[in-house]
Amino acid sequence: MADDADLVLTEVDADGVATFTLNRPERRNAWTAALENRYFDVLAAADTDPAVRAGVLTGAGTSFCPGMDMGRLAEVAGRPVDISGRRPQYAPRLFRKPLIAAINGACAGIGLTQALMCDVRFAARGARFSTAFAGRGLGAEYGMSWVLPRYVGAGNALDLLLSSRVFEADEARELGLVNWVTEPAGVLPAAREYARDLARNCSPAAMAVIRHQVLADLDASFEEALRRSYAAMEVLNSGEDFREGVDSFVQKRPPAFRPLPDDLDPEEVTSALTPGARMTVTELRRR
Repeated sequence: MADDADLVLTEVDADGVATFTLNRPERRNAWTAALENRYFDVLAAADTDPAVRAGVLTGAGTSFCPGMDMGRLAEVAGRPVDISGRRPQYAPRLFRKPLIAAINGACAGIGLTQALMCDVRFAARGARFSTAFAGRGLGAEYGMSWVLPRYVGAGNALDLLLSSRVFEADEARELGLVNWVTEPAGVLPAAREYARDLARNCSPAAMAVIRHQVLADLDASFEEALRRSYAAMEVLNSGEDFREGVDSFVQKRPPAFRPLPDDLDPEEVTSALTPGARMTVTELRRR
C-alpha cells in the first residue's frame, strides 16, 4: 500500500514543466480523500516553486481517473454527504500557472471534473469519458452544471449529464471538451511539449493574469471584462516582462522571463485601476 506521498508523483523537467501523476494504478487511479489531499498539496507547492512554470496532470498506467473509488461510494451510499474539512474541487483553478491535462484513459465523474479544471486538455484516442452522476443516482456534482455547458453548450451538457453515456475521445474533441486527440502513446509527450512551449516562450506573470481574466470574465459584462483588461494593461505594460518580450522579439532570441513572483495576485492586478485608466464603453463612444 503506497503512503500518501506516493499517491501523486511529481516530476519537474529542466524547462520548468511539472508532471503530476495520479498514482493508484491498482485501482485505475480512482479518487479518494487521501489522493485529493495529496494532489491539492502538490499543486499548492508548485504554485510558489520558481522552478515550475507549467503543469501537466495525468494518470499512472492506462487510466486517467474513472471517478470516486467504488469502495468509498459503497461506504457513503444512503448517507448525507459530508464535505467539511475538504478543499473545494475548483482548487486547481486557483493555481496561477498553466495546467494541462494528459487524459490517457478512463475519465469519469470526479475525474472528469478535475480534467475540466485544467486549462487545456489532450486525450488519447479511445479514452472513454462519462459524467457518471445520474447513473449513480447523484446530481451534477462539484459545479459540473455550471462548468460543462460552458465547454459544450447547454444541450450537449444535458445529454451527457442526463444519460451518463460513455463517449470516446474523438467525440469529446468534436464537442469541445478536449483540445487535441493523439494516439495513446503520444498523449503525455504531446501535453508536455505544449507545456514546455509555454514555459520557454510565455511570461509567467502574463499567463497567470490571462487565466484569471478568462475565468473571471465568463459571467461578466463586456464592460467589466474591459475594465479588467485595462487594469492588467496598466500593471503589465509597465513591467519587466513586457520589456523583455519586446527586446527578445527584436533581437530574435528566446525570451528570458523571470519566474512568477510569489506576491503576484492576479485578482489584484485586474482590479487595481487608477482613475486615469478607468474607461467605459460609453466613454469610448464619446471620443
